[in-house]
Amino acid sequence: MLEEVEDKAGIPAATLVLMRDSADGPPEVLMVERAAKMAFAGGAMVFPGGRIDEGDHALAANEALVRGAPDDKLETAGRVAAIRETLEETGVAVGFDPMPDEIGAAQMREGLHEEGDFGAMLATAGHRLDLSVMTPWARWKPNFRQERTFDTWFFIARAPERDAHQADGGESVSSRWAAAQQVIDEAEAGKCSIIFPTHRNLERLAQWSDFATARAHAESIPVRMITPWTEERDGERWICIPDDAGYPVTGQPLGNERRA
Repeated sequence: MLEEVEDKAGIPAATLVLMRDSADGPPEVLMVERAAKMAFAGGAMVFPGGRIDEGDHALAANEALVRGAPDDKLETAGRVAAIRETLEETGVAVGFDPMPDEIGAAQMREGLHEEGDFGAMLATAGHRLDLSVMTPWARWKPNFRQERTFDTWFFIARAPERDAHQADGGESVSSRWAAAQQVIDEAEAGKCSIIFPTHRNLERLAQWSDFATARAHAESIPVRMITPWTEERDGERWICIPDDAGYPVTGQPLGNERRA
């Protein structure tokens, strides 16, 4: 049985939902398929992201290399981590000032794969990070004993005009653009796998006809921690989230839903 744990510490993490408008359909989001070997969400489709590390905190505090930072230090480090992880996992540069060309982005990505210092790369190449291009979307911390617990900031941002996304071949094995509802439909048809937080966030994203309305929605909903819980409804176990956090679906039977 899925067992909830009180006050379980979460590993700080961040993820970036990149959106691009479509002239003949709903906006698309950039997603990556995690390698099946990964302990967390192995084989699942997720948004680019990962852990917030010490280098992200150091870079977040460097006013010479970062602008548009919010007051919250952890959120600032989360925005840096989301940019870094997106570049490392997909090759897409977001929030750079000035934006790197394709060669420059590829060089920084290679440096990140070699565990280089992201701040040093920015300084050498003459870039700063503009964190204001990102809008807080949500914060999730599932709290179940059977899972590795992450305290994850979700941000949304408009995709850059130049798109040369490609999975890194390590943690992620593929990347693609797709409408949020399309990914949900494919998951329900067994064509791909998504975990519970991704499912709920795709449903929330699928409500909007373009990036501007999605961002306005995000700005209207204060971000607070979302920790799913289980409860019994008519003799069946359900996994639930708060009903006032902007999500159109706030509960479903446990069934085969992947939680991690």
